[in-house]
Amino acid sequence: MFAVRALIVRIITMLAVLLVVQILVVITLGATGYSDRMLEAIIGEAIRGMRSTLAETIRDPDALERALRTQRQELAGSYGLDRPWYARMPRMVLRVFSLDLGEAHTLRSSKGSNRVAEIVLERIPNSMLLLTTSLFFTAIIGITVGVRLSSRPGTTVDRAVSSFSAISFALPAWWVGILLILVLAFRFPIFPSGGMYSAPPPESGFPRFFDLLWHALLPIFTLVLVSLGPYIYVVRTMTLNVAQGDHVTIARAKGLSEGMVSRRHVLRVAAPPIVTGLIMGFAGTLGGSILVETVFNWQGMGRLYYEVIAGTPDEMVIVALTFVYTLLYVVARIILEVLYIFLDPRVRYR
Repeated sequence: MFAVRALIVRIITMLAVLLVVQILVVITLGATGYSDRMLEAIIGEAIRGMRSTLAETIRDPDALERALRTQRQELAGSYGLDRPWYARMPRMVLRVFSLDLGEAHTLRSSKGSNRVAEIVLERIPNSMLLLTTSLFFTAIIGITVGVRLSSRPGTTVDRAVSSFSAISFALPAWWVGILLILVLAFRFPIFPSGGMYSAPPPESGFPRFFDLLWHALLPIFTLVLVSLGPYIYVVRTMTLNVAQGDHVTIARAKGLSEGMVSRRHVLRVAAPPIVTGLIMGFAGTLGGSILVETVFNWQGMGRLYYEVIAGTPDEMVIVALTFVYTLLYVVARIILEVLYIFLDPRVRYR
């Protein structure tokens, strides 16, 4: 019963984090004037388009300027520029949480829709393909190698892998991606340099699916390479600390096999921090995936984030993407809390 109450409290806390992050994003965009500048730039583009159209019917320059001023005022009112940013904030936050994200000003989905929800939802599966696949390989390799190293502390292999872990932790994901493109796509043309499909792409079926996987290999390898080293070190350190405990010594004294000792007396006790490292590593990979998708031109949420900031800024798309990234973090933390109930008896019976 305690575990259920604790889980409910954690879920409420995470939802509060989600709300606070959204409010902070809107405040940042508004207080810095970035929101107003984005909307003014959009209105300016619209007015420039209207000028050439209205000039064909309105010959008087003064009348043309009056008509354009009227159009500008109407557009400013429709975008809320006639009110201060803090007056627009509650409505914007409410729209995000009600999934009423409105329409993008310049971006379109692959089907031509300008609705923000459709644009973002279209990119989520592409990003999750990279994130979940890299998480799977990081977990399998990290746990396997880390557990083996914990039984061989101080050896040459242990020191070599520890050095690799330190280097991997320090490597920027975007730099690794560029290096892999230069080596494995240009110097040795083994993998495609970017994109999600070949040109022209396969039409349907298994050829299209395998072409997608082929283009995903380098981005996945990049994410695994920069996250694997730190995770191996975490698993190695945790299992090594647990392996030095008295209960492990007693298990070995009873004559249990080394495999049985590792599974039941080492990994079972070290599982909570190992899982924590994996889930929090996934949350950290969310930020790195933005630059990785940009480098490989992978049409996911990270690439979309880059486009709306480096290209023509779009306020609602920025807010929507921040909401989705924060939501993924919150979901990861909730999953971690649920797993802790099963992995750590102290959580259930405290």
